[in-house]
Amino acid sequence: MSETSAASKEVSDNKTLQAGRRGASNNANSAANRGQTTIADGVVEKIAGMAARDVDGVHEMGGGLSRTFGAVRDKVPGGGKAVSRGVKAEVGDTQTALDLQLVVEYGVSIVDVANTVRKEVISAVQQMTGLEVVEVNIAVDDVKLPDEDDEDESDRRLQ
Repeated sequence: MSETSAASKEVSDNKTLQAGRRGASNNANSAANRGQTTIADGVVEKIAGMAARDVDGVHEMGGGLSRTFGAVRDKVPGGGKAVSRGVKAEVGDTQTALDLQLVVEYGVSIVDVANTVRKEVISAVQQMTGLEVVEVNIAVDDVKLPDEDDEDESDRRLQ
């Protein structure tokens, strides 16, 4: 084979390889365009709730009324714990915003706990959903004191 024909074969092979790569990426793009994926607010709320609960210093999630109803629901057989208690999400096509209500342990730095919760929630939601988390608002509604029972006073009245 002459040098000219070898060079033209190499160019031809490269064009075929590049065309094949373009074709593969076009197939991948077309598969992504063959439907729509929607993620419900509740899905994002559960992901955020799980991530927030795993942070040291978070005692419980939810405001006072939410925790009271949650305590009643927890006692009902099959009621189970609501993973999304204390979490509200607004989900758009590509972005989400979250509001969390926390009860923290006494003695921890509330600012540090809130920053860690925010970081963990953003990481978990973005990794699992692909949504951009535009904000995570955190309200610390209570502090769990060392001498407090896990049951609220209101829960004891319900019994």
